[in-house]
Amino acid sequence: MARTADFTPLAALLLATVVSACLGPATSPPEPTASASPGPTVDPVERRFTSRRLAMVTRSIDEAGVHDPATLAAMRAVPRHLFVPTSLLDQAYENHPLPIGYGQTISQPYIVGLMTAELELEPDDRVLEIGTGSGYQAAVLAHIVREVFTIEIIAPLEEEAAARLASLGYNNIRVRVDDGYYGWPEAAPFDAILVTAAPDHVPQPLLGQLAIGGVMLIPVGPVGLYQELWKIRRVSTEQFDSVSLGGVAFVPLTRNAP
Repeated sequence: MARTADFTPLAALLLATVVSACLGPATSPPEPTASASPGPTVDPVERRFTSRRLAMVTRSIDEAGVHDPATLAAMRAVPRHLFVPTSLLDQAYENHPLPIGYGQTISQPYIVGLMTAELELEPDDRVLEIGTGSGYQAAVLAHIVREVFTIEIIAPLEEEAAARLASLGYNNIRVRVDDGYYGWPEAAPFDAILVTAAPDHVPQPLLGQLAIGGVMLIPVGPVGLYQELWKIRRVSTEQFDSVSLGGVAFVPLTRNAP
């Protein structure tokens, strides 16, 4: 009778070792390699403007004493070079005002930052601006508050600013051409009012449109000379507190002919 060999666990282990040595270690199929897709192309000109804008905010706003986080973030976001004439693009991020035509200017970045911060804005605020100009200050405000109402008395500037702001997607800014001295009564009261041209006195209609607790920033002084920048807070229906923020130089507040 034939004998059947015993196949013990030790024998099985030895056999497995021999097979493994002959075949080599088990391998799994290689993982598929994802091909790197190119990222979005960044226009080198825009990259340069962005770099200059960030440097401007650091050097001319933050390091100059304006530290409000919302103001700094808004000014880092708004492309000032799109609000100045093309002939002055190389100066867009310099810390000085620039002419925009019709005897008007885009304000010095430091002054934009200072006035914006001094308004003490909250996200749900509604702000009135007198003197739209190129629309730059309105754009900065629009990054911080719920709604901006801005008035420009020079029709071509108003049209250009409205088109520019719309093309950049600022759908929380309302622009109209009018005499800013009288404000925007049907939309009042406003949590803040910013006047970017200088009258020789504080317009009473604007005081009346300021909400209780609200702040108005306005340069006041004679035409052609330096003015005083006033911060006015409405503390009750009849009471206003005022403090001077120092000397400034703004274009005069243009009025409609009587």
